[in-house]
Amino acid sequence: MNRGAIVLCGGKSTRMGTAKALLPFGPELMLQRVVRLVGEVVAMENMVVVAADRQELPSLPKGVTVVHDAREGRGPLEGLAAGLQTLSDRVKAVYATSCDVPLIKPALVNHMFELLGEHDIVVPRDGKFHHPLAAVYRLSVLDHVQHLLAAERLRPFYLFEQANTREVPVDQLRGIDPELQTLENLNTPEEYLKALQDAGYPKPI
Repeated sequence: MNRGAIVLCGGKSTRMGTAKALLPFGPELMLQRVVRLVGEVVAMENMVVVAADRQELPSLPKGVTVVHDAREGRGPLEGLAAGLQTLSDRVKAVYATSCDVPLIKPALVNHMFELLGEHDIVVPRDGKFHHPLAAVYRLSVLDHVQHLLAAERLRPFYLFEQANTREVPVDQLRGIDPELQTLENLNTPEEYLKALQDAGYPKPI
């Protein structure tokens, strides 16, 4: 399967006063790290970073495409639409993630592609909660996404209802990612500092 990836990278700042994409994480900035790790599974020329308009981004590897949400503040479906449109003639399916999962496991990304089978979407599920930004989507779901956006039905759950979706209980992923760090985005300073510690990096000065 020809694979792609979409990294959603909104412009909102964390409580540290810096946009998540620009947070230092060891020798890299956070977006650079996520792109590098996903790039172990997906070719850089098939990777799209979706940013807010006029958002500052760090330097990225050659081949990575940067696009912008058509309308800001409408959640992951808006970013997914932008990424799917960009990759529509390049790949069959994409892994979607956010820029604030610095402990993402490439092996789990690969496994999610392998689980897709004949489905349109494969998404982790924890009880009633889905992880739309740790999921694989066929390019064919773009029409569904566009219709939902036009109807202002912005919850990813509506897409999972309409498409042929395989839900994977998160406990089935622990063999590859025991702590499910691929599913953990960073929303607080405490979560950021813990992720640095888990990765073996010191606190930024």
